[in-house]
Amino acid sequence: MAFKQLKLWFDKDLAVFLADKITLVYPDFPKKTFVKAIDKGIGDLELKDRVALIAEQLNTSVSLPFAEQAKIWTAILGPENEAETGMFKEYYWVMPIAKHVEVYGVNDFAIAMKTIEEITKRNTGEYTIRPYIEKYPTKTIKQMNKWSKNKNKHVRRLASEGGRPRLPWAPKLQQFIEDPSPLLPILEILRDDPSKYVQKSVANCINDIIKDNEPMAKKLLKSWTRDSTKERRWIIKHALRNLLKKEVKWAQDCIA
Repeated sequence: MAFKQLKLWFDKDLAVFLADKITLVYPDFPKKTFVKAIDKGIGDLELKDRVALIAEQLNTSVSLPFAEQAKIWTAILGPENEAETGMFKEYYWVMPIAKHVEVYGVNDFAIAMKTIEEITKRNTGEYTIRPYIEKYPTKTIKQMNKWSKNKNKHVRRLASEGGRPRLPWAPKLQQFIEDPSPLLPILEILRDDPSKYVQKSVANCINDIIKDNEPMAKKLLKSWTRDSTKERRWIIKHALRNLLKKEVKWAQDCIA
């Protein structure tokens, strides 16, 4: 992916790229109609609206139940991303598929969860998962708890990143702004994760919690200082970065 503004990659060329992939596993895909609709509608749309348009046209073009659509999306995803980078470079084209699952899969929980897990191994499911958290809070947190123990670092990261109360460029999760306690068992599992990619996500999730529930975050992090590993110490320091700049004493004590 050469350097250019991300939104500009979501255009007619991407429509052709996706159509060619889909046609290999779903020969009835109406490539010409799909490409024409996206080329006509993309106009001056910004990134999110471009992704949403392509997702909408995917749904229109594959007039099958969601479970059957999901099989097609999973079949075209290709090799997993082994690196901790590249989800918005090499795998940017997965974003409309993730958006499709976000919008059209909410009534098929089990299939959606399997599809999100596969998506996040290439791109990210951190935005896709949020409507499911809102509609099925108990079931989705249970699934995220399982993901926190997954061997794949991208899946483990999703367990913390998807639940962030104030995830950038995403709607806030008001239930976790009011009470983030359902997230704590997941963070406990991930507190010594070997992947820096996961560590950063855990720290950012705690940083979000601090903004609305500082006493809860304080209690959590103070408990983590006992017999802490180097991974955990990095998470603690990164989670407290804003309070450390303000020289808040309890935060300083956590890294002393």
